[in-house]
Order: sequence, then structure tokens, then C-alpha cells
Amino acid sequence: MSLWTRFQRFTAARLSPEGVAGAHLTLGVVMLFLGTLAFGLIADDVVSGAELVRLDVAVANWLHVRATPAMTAFMLGVSFFHGGIAGALLALSLLVVFYVRKLRWWLLAGMIILPGGTLLNVLIKYSFQRARPTFDAPLLTLTTYSFPSGHTAFAAMFYGLLACVLVAHLRGAAARAAVVLAAGAMVALVGLSRMYLGVHYLSDVLAATAEGCIWLAICITTVSTLRRRRLGRPD
Repeated sequence: MSLWTRFQRFTAARLSPEGVAGAHLTLGVVMLFLGTLAFGLIADDVVSGAELVRLDVAVANWLHVRATPAMTAFMLGVSFFHGGIAGALLALSLLVVFYVRKLRWWLLAGMIILPGGTLLNVLIKYSFQRARPTFDAPLLTLTTYSFPSGHTAFAAMFYGLLACVLVAHLRGAAARAAVVLAAGAMVALVGLSRMYLGVHYLSDVLAATAEGCIWLAICITTVSTLRRRRLGRPD
């Protein structure tokens, strides 16, 4: 067998929806690489005080001076439902749905992704210890660290997991694309709410999104590979 033939077979196996090391593993590795690259670049800019940090301050000030009572109330609501007790109940509700629907592998993934991702975010926060934005008349005041945004990371993991489940069960490219776009929009809205309220910078939100994608890629790829091995899928 020629080297080119082997390469073709290897590539076909990596892109196949079947097999233990098929397309799911390839997609997971690509997502992990891109997420890690993005997080690393953002973190390096934050630590070194590069141009991104100046953009952080400009965006924070621009949003703050345009705050209105109605928009503040809306953003507080968005933020409230994606953190703390409300966020925990939202995550628990999704896990209950997985349990009731007998989606045991997705349940396992969710039980690792959501609590584990929250712990990971706390560890990263204490590693960087970045102070939150400050204003003379703040809309919301928090004393914990800023980088990366916990609410945005949770949203990336929660809606990313939900999108993965729906995409796996939906038929048709249009429906799947709509799900992915809706999930991305929700993550963006949560991130915007944290910036609008003045408790996070743009780089905090971007890094949190990358963090969520990294953790999703690791956990879903691992659980999917384990499931395929248990089902005896050929490699």
C-alpha cells in the first residue's frame, strides 16, 4: 500500500462520522487548538498591557456613558439568570431534562462540563487576579476578580452543550445552523450584559468564550469517544 493511499485512508477515517477516532475527534481537536490559541493570545495581551487593554477601557467607558434605566434593568435580568443560584438552577434543569429523556451520555457530559467548568473559571481568575473596571457611578459593584468572565464562560458551556445536543438530533443544515447561531447570540448577549454593567472588560468576555469552548471540546470529545468505544464502533 502506497504512502498516498494510507494518507487518504487516514484522512477519510478522521472525517468519517463513524468510528472511535472519526469526525467528532477531529472536530474536538480543532476546536481545542483554536480555543487555546485564542485564550493564549488574549491572556498575553492582558498581562502585557497591549492594545487590547486600551480597547477594553474604551469599550467600557463607551457603554457606561450610554446606560439607560430600561437597558440596565434588562441587562441585570440577563446577568442574573446566568450566574449564582439562578445559573445553577438553569444547569440543573438541563441535566434533569437529559435524565428524563434518558440521554445518559449527554447527562454524563453535562455533569462534567458545567460544575467542572465553573471550578476551572475560578482557578483561572485567581491565577490572573485582574481587577474589575471602576467607575465613579458604577451600575454594579463586585469585589471578585475579573478575568475571565464567569457568567460568559457558563453561557458558552451551557448553550454550547445545548447546541451540541440539538445538532446531534436535528436533521437539515438550516435547522442546525439556526441552533448554532442562537447559541452564539445568547453567549454574546450574556457577555454584553457583563460589559454593559461595568463588571467585565471586553477581553474578559472573549477569553471566557474561548475558555468555554476549550472545556466543551475536551469534555464532549472525551465522553463521545468513550461512548463509541462502549458501543464497539470500528476505528
